[in-house]
Amino acid sequence: MAVHDPDWQADLARCPAHPFLREQSIWAIAVYRFGRRNDARRPGVRRAIGDRLYWVLYRIVETVTGITLPKSVTIGGGLRIWHFGNIVVHESVRIGARCALRHGVTIGNRVDGGGVPVLEDDVELGAYAQVLGPVRVGRGATVGAMTVVLDDVPAGAVAVGIPARIVSYGANSTSAPTGT
Repeated sequence: MAVHDPDWQADLARCPAHPFLREQSIWAIAVYRFGRRNDARRPGVRRAIGDRLYWVLYRIVETVTGITLPKSVTIGGGLRIWHFGNIVVHESVRIGARCALRHGVTIGNRVDGGGVPVLEDDVELGAYAQVLGPVRVGRGATVGAMTVVLDDVPAGAVAVGIPARIVSYGANSTSAPTGT
């Protein structure tokens, strides 16, 4: 049975052919999308069964792939997770469309109960990037490998380092570098 879910179709469009045999990360995205679709159902027996199935699949996939991607996260279509392992996304995070995450990424709060990041559309996070606290990563921004983002990153910018600093601004940027 085909599933009509434009976000899921956009996710699949960014993957190679036969992704379930080639990339374990798609398993986590599939379970996430299933959980979101199930939550949209009317309350009843089918939803209750689907919810139990989701939690079993979620725990299995989380253990096997090392990807924590709860269904409470808001994610636009076209999510691409390159590689897998050690990816943790806080339950309240918002991720835009066509974003890419690499292994070791953490997106979450800095303190218990604190604010969480928002990633706008077309954001790329390098391996082991950490985006923490109530920050916004602007549309088309790139966060380099092993970068720790604690402040907003403008649209189209490239951020690197610990803590992150902006090293270039793209065409989508609303800010211009200041001389240092």
